[in-house]
Amino acid sequence: MHMAESEQSAVDIATAVRSGATTARTQVEAALARLEERNLEVNAFTTIRRDEAMAEADALDAGGVGHDGLLAGVPVAVKEEYDVTGTVTTLGGCGNSTPKIRDSEAIRRLRAAGAIIIGKTTMPEFGQFPFTESMATGITRNPFNPDRTVGGSSGGSAAAVAAGIVPIALGADGGGSIRIPAACTGLIGLKPSRGRISLAPNAMHWYALVVLGGLTRTVHDSALLLDVLAGATEVDRFRLDPPTMSYAAGLGEPLPRLRVAWTTKPVMPGISTQAPVAAAVEVMARRIGALGHRVEHVWPRWPTPTDAFVPQFYAGMREEAKSVEHPDRLEPRTRQTVALSRWATPRLVDRAMRRGEAIADALDARVLGDADVLVLPVMPGIAPRVGLLDDLDTIRAQLATVPHVANMAIFNVSGHPAISVPAGFDEHDVPIGAQIVARRGREDLLLRLAAELEGAGALARS
Repeated sequence: MHMAESEQSAVDIATAVRSGATTARTQVEAALARLEERNLEVNAFTTIRRDEAMAEADALDAGGVGHDGLLAGVPVAVKEEYDVTGTVTTLGGCGNSTPKIRDSEAIRRLRAAGAIIIGKTTMPEFGQFPFTESMATGITRNPFNPDRTVGGSSGGSAAAVAAGIVPIALGADGGGSIRIPAACTGLIGLKPSRGRISLAPNAMHWYALVVLGGLTRTVHDSALLLDVLAGATEVDRFRLDPPTMSYAAGLGEPLPRLRVAWTTKPVMPGISTQAPVAAAVEVMARRIGALGHRVEHVWPRWPTPTDAFVPQFYAGMREEAKSVEHPDRLEPRTRQTVALSRWATPRLVDRAMRRGEAIADALDARVLGDADVLVLPVMPGIAPRVGLLDDLDTIRAQLATVPHVANMAIFNVSGHPAISVPAGFDEHDVPIGAQIVARRGREDLLLRLAAELEGAGALARS
């Protein structure tokens, strides 16, 4: 399997394209060649925009839109739930068949910044499971170990970056769907605060659980991507004030001495953190301490997110099923989930969203407390084998995934930003991720701390 360390970062590519040292065409041709060579091993892509990407690269090289943008000439991949003109938004299944006639807002911003979309990436249908396996596209493989999950639901995007095909891929996170695959593939995966990135044309997604974002190999690329994507529109139900400084520029600012709480106590009761994961997170906490920050081991009293998350999730599944052209073509398990969703009434969902606000306040008051950031495992266990959910109905499948999303979903419920950074490797040579969480709106703090760790060589790289 191919690792990505030798490939250029988005920052390097865009700088070279803007200066004329290389062309968008050269970069896109190289990415398409890598895709051709490596995708068979990982099964990351559903659609390849070969002709369109080359034409868009030529237009950019001729001085077109984005030729001096932050992502000028950078080849990117995009998860199947984004609307990209001329492609079907499959949502990971077969429920849609008509190509979109306009880009979603995030894609419009990506293109305006000069990025070239070379293809779309795999996801489980509707993103409902943290493993990228589906009837439509089969199993997406982890570039580090093909027998272990790549995570999900943004697993195709993670595989595309980890295999070195592209430096950046867009994902979405409704219960860990950016952070889990980032953890399983040794990438930087930032789940921004709710309201940071526009969901237009949607006002919200999964009743406030889902936020958009991306996966990268470097912290600087993640900061650059957030600079490109940040900002809400009038369509968005949730909006944050814009940052006072560019995220990428902020990486150069000295970081004050932070108060850092760390824990290996899982958010959900009845789950235990496996030894290799606990050890990796403890090492990460020590490395943060070695940078001069004040680090404290805590054993928090977690608020329980289940009564908020479950109604939002099921109602979100129902809404998504209503949106597809061919509901009869959905996977049997997805149809079961939708049939079960009747109990998640609008009144229950409203109550769940209000409960989410209470959980957010409880996290600030009694989990973060005096700390600036909190460090905990992304997943309490190591990446499982592929095929964990084979032959399970939707209830059994949901129960089987609980340990894997246990530390994730609470921050979707609360709207807090969280970043996954590489913290170590398990006995199967698969990466382990540490999650760093800050207060709402403080992506800048997460990126600056992650950049400090990266600069000190404190992130676990292959």
